[in-house]
Amino acid sequence: MRHAASVALAPAPPPRGHLPFTDAPAVPDPVEVTGRWLTRGGRPWFPVSGEFHYSRHPARHWEEELLKMKAGGITAVASYVIWIHHEESEGRIRFDGDRDLRRFARLCARHGLDFVPRIGPWSHAEVRNGGLPDWVLARTAAPRTDDPAYLAAVRPWFAAIGRQLAGMERASGGPVVAIQIENELYDRPGHLSTLKRLAQEAGLDAPLWTSTAWGGVRLPGDELLPLFGGYSEAFWTEADGGWPDTCRKHFFFTHQRDDEGIGADLRPAATGGAQSRSYEDRFPWATCELGGGMAVAYHRRPRVDAADVGALGLTKIGCGSVWQGYYMFHGGTNPTGELTTLQESHATGYPNDLPVLTYDFQAPLGEYGQYRPSYDELRLQHLLLADFGELIAPMRSVLPDDRPRDQHDRDTLRWAVRADGRASGFLFVTNHQPHEPLPDHPDTTFTVAFPDAPPLTLPSAPVTVPEGAYFCWPLRLDVAGLRLDWATAQPVCTLADGDGRTVLVLAATDGIPPELALDARTVTAVSTPTGAVATPVPADDRLLITGLRPGTDALVETRTPDGHRVALLVLDAATARTAYRGEAWGAERLILCAEGVVFDATRDEVRVHPRTPCDEGPRTRRRPDTPAPPVSLSVLPAPHRPPTAAGATVRESRDGALTRYTLLPDEDPPTAPAPVLTAIRPAGPPPAPVTGVQGRASAPADEHYDTVAAVYRVDVPPSPTGTPPGADLLRLHWTGDVARAHVGETLVADQFFTGRPWDIALDRLPAGASLTVRILPLAADAAVHLPVAPRPGAAELRHVERVTTRVLRLGSG
Repeated sequence: MRHAASVALAPAPPPRGHLPFTDAPAVPDPVEVTGRWLTRGGRPWFPVSGEFHYSRHPARHWEEELLKMKAGGITAVASYVIWIHHEESEGRIRFDGDRDLRRFARLCARHGLDFVPRIGPWSHAEVRNGGLPDWVLARTAAPRTDDPAYLAAVRPWFAAIGRQLAGMERASGGPVVAIQIENELYDRPGHLSTLKRLAQEAGLDAPLWTSTAWGGVRLPGDELLPLFGGYSEAFWTEADGGWPDTCRKHFFFTHQRDDEGIGADLRPAATGGAQSRSYEDRFPWATCELGGGMAVAYHRRPRVDAADVGALGLTKIGCGSVWQGYYMFHGGTNPTGELTTLQESHATGYPNDLPVLTYDFQAPLGEYGQYRPSYDELRLQHLLLADFGELIAPMRSVLPDDRPRDQHDRDTLRWAVRADGRASGFLFVTNHQPHEPLPDHPDTTFTVAFPDAPPLTLPSAPVTVPEGAYFCWPLRLDVAGLRLDWATAQPVCTLADGDGRTVLVLAATDGIPPELALDARTVTAVSTPTGAVATPVPADDRLLITGLRPGTDALVETRTPDGHRVALLVLDAATARTAYRGEAWGAERLILCAEGVVFDATRDEVRVHPRTPCDEGPRTRRRPDTPAPPVSLSVLPAPHRPPTAAGATVRESRDGALTRYTLLPDEDPPTAPAPVLTAIRPAGPPPAPVTGVQGRASAPADEHYDTVAAVYRVDVPPSPTGTPPGADLLRLHWTGDVARAHVGETLVADQFFTGRPWDIALDRLPAGASLTVRILPLAADAAVHLPVAPRPGAAELRHVERVTTRVLRLGSG
C-alpha cells in the first residue's frame, strides 16, 4: 500500500524575541527560545534531559551514574530539590552527604552536563506530602497558594537553595540552564508568578524558567516555558481500568501536546485543555516527563518494557518535540526519614500507596545503576539527535493523508514526516504499542511530496513493516557533500574515521532490507561490499545500493565531486543497539559494546561495566553459573596504539570496518561467596484487603509482617576485596504480594511483586550482613492490578543469587 504525505510550502520564520527568556550576558553559547524551537549559540538546539534525584542515590556513586547518563545521550540532568528530604524538621536544613545539591551541580558541570533543578516547593515525585514537610502543612491551611504563612516558609527554603547554587548560574560558567517552578499546579497562575519572583529574589537565575503544562494548565502569560509529558503506562489510574486511553494516544502521531492523564488523580476531571493548545502559537513543543519507565503503586503495578519506552520516545520526535525530557532516566531509593517514612501513601491523604523505599521506576538505569534494555533503545535515538537534532529541531511535523481514524484504530499504519518545508526531512514510523500488538503492514511504500524538489518514493519495492517496528529514515540528507536521497535505515551518527573519510553510521530495521539511494550527481565513484549492488537509476539521477547484508562489514565507500571521501556503514539492528559515541583516547570515537560504556575525558579513560547475567539486553542471556564471555569492544576510528587495561591483556583483531579489542583478564577475578538462604517460617493466611483514598487498595499494615509473613534469613558473606561500588548485587527470585528486607531492625529494601526479580545492592548493607526477608501473600479478592499474578496465598523466596561484575578500565595505549 502506498502511503502519501505532502509537505506544505516553507513556513514563515517563527516569532523571536517575544518571550522573556534571556541568557546571561557574554556567555559563549547563549540560549534563546523561538516560537518553534530553541537555539544555543545561534544554532538550533535539541536538548535531551533525564531525571535523576540526587537525594535518592548515594553521593559516592553520583559521578559514575552521571557519566552513564551522558553516555546514554543525556545532555541535561533534571532533579527535583525535594524539600522534605532537606528540611524534615523546621530550621534544620541539610545539604550534607546524599543531599549535597551543590556537589551534584558541580559534578554535572565537571562532565559537561546542563543542570535543571526543579525547585518546587511542591514536587510530587511520589514523595510524602508531594515534598512539603509536615511542619509546613501544620502551619498553613492553604499550601501552594499566596497565603502569607505558606510564603513565609517558602522564602527561607528558596534562599537556602539559592546559597547552594550560587556560582552555578551560566553567568559564572555554571551548568544551570533551566529552573522549574512548582509542579502540576493547574489553576493558580498568580501563585506561579509569585514563586518565580521569590526564587529570583533568592538569587536563582537561569535563561529558562519552566513549568509543567499538562492537564489544561493555566500559566502566567509568557513567564514560564510550558513543558509537556507522556507515559506508556500509569500507576495512578484504577486497578480495573485497563490500559488508559491517555497512555494509548502516545503511540500515534498527532500534534496534541497535552496529556490530561498525568496527575489526574490529584485534580478535577476537567480543567480546560484548550488553554494548553493556545501555547502552540507561542512556544516550542518541549517535554520534561516522557516516561522512561513507571513506578508501581500497591493497587496498580504496570510493567513497562523497553520497546514501550523506545517507541514512545521516537513517536514524540515525529510529532514535533524539540526537547526530549525523560522521567525517570535513573531510578532511586527514598532516604530514611527521621520522623516518618517519606513515600506517598494513603496515610498522608494521597490516592496511591507506594513502597517505603524503592523508587526504581523501571528506569533505563535502575535503582542501583543497573542497565536496562530501554537504555539501549533510547541511546540509539539520542545518537541520532546528537548529530542531526540541529536539522530536526526547525523541521515541522507533517501528518499523512491516511491517518488512523481514532485511538482504537490498529489497522492504519502510523507515520509522520519532520520536514524543512522545501526538500528534505526525516520519516518516522511507529508500529508498536503496549498490550495490544499491531499487525504487520505488507506491500508498503511511502511517497513524500516537497514544494521545492521532486517527490520521494521509498523503498524501491514494497516491503512489510513488521509488528513492533519503530524507526526513522532520512530524506535528502547531506553528508559532507554526498546527498543521501533516502535510506531504509536509521541514521546513528557521523564521525571522521582517521583516514580522511567521513563515515555515516546507520541502523538497519529488522525485517526490512536496507537500501541506500544516493543522488548520482554527488557521487563520482562508489564501491560496495560483497553481495551488494549499485544500480544507476538515470530517470531519477540516482544510484541505488541494494543487497546489503547489514553488519560491521556493510561499508559503502564513495567519493564526491569535490574529492571528499564519504562512507556509509549499515549495522544490523542488534549491533546498532550496542553503539556508543564519545571522547575516548584523544578523539571522538564510535564504540560497539554489548556492555555498559562510560567515557571519562577528565581521566582519559573508558570504563566498561559488564551487565549482570540476568539482565535483558543486546547480549544473549546466559545462565548465572556459566563463565562470562570475554569482554570486547569494537572501535572506529582505532587509536594509534591499542588501549591498555589494568589487570587484563588486550587482544586486537578486525571486526569489519572497525577494530576489535578483546580484554582477557590476567587472572580470574575472585569468586564472590554465594549467599545462604534459610527458611524460618511459612506464611499465614493473607491479610484481609483494606481500601483507602478513592476506594483504592491499601498496602498491608506494618504489623502483618510480624504476624503472617513468610520469613527467610539470607546470609551474605563479604564482597571480595577490590569489588567496585555497586558491582555486587543480591538477586532474589520470589513470589507473593509485598516484601521487605531488614538488617537487624533497619528496613533496607522493599518491593511490590510484579513478576520481576528483586535486586539489592550489597554495598548499601553492612559487610557480611544477614538479611531478614518477610513476604506477605496476596488475598484472592484483593483489588490489585498485576502484570503477572502470583499464585493465591503464595509467599515464597525461591532462590537467591549473587551477581558480581568487574568494572574494566581502558586507558590510552
